[in-house]
Amino acid sequence: MRRHNFKKLHIWKEAMDLIDENYLLTATLPDYERYGLRTQMNRPSVSIASNISEGSSKRTDKHFLKYLEDSLGSAFEWETQLNVCNRQKFIDQELFLRLEDKVLKVQSKISNFMDTLDPEN
Repeated sequence: MRRHNFKKLHIWKEAMDLIDENYLLTATLPDYERYGLRTQMNRPSVSIASNISEGSSKRTDKHFLKYLEDSLGSAFEWETQLNVCNRQKFIDQELFLRLEDKVLKVQSKISNFMDTLDPEN
């Protein structure tokens, strides 16, 4: 197996874009959420891209898949927190729908990429 250059992976680039969007969003959350939802959302948004990059350093697809699974889990975690923002009316519906679409695409692309890797290598 050849190692992947994470900076060339579309999933990593899109995850980095999601981080930017996340920090813009969390900066607008109420002050009382500074140590709650704000930090809760920052962690998985960064974790999505971080796990992709860390996994790309592994020698086998089997090990890379484990990090991609973690990345996908972080994307689902972030999606849940986005839904909390929507339910609590911390964001408007238009922003919610745009970010939900973005995270769903990231999830789909991570899953599709995982399908291309050989767990036997």
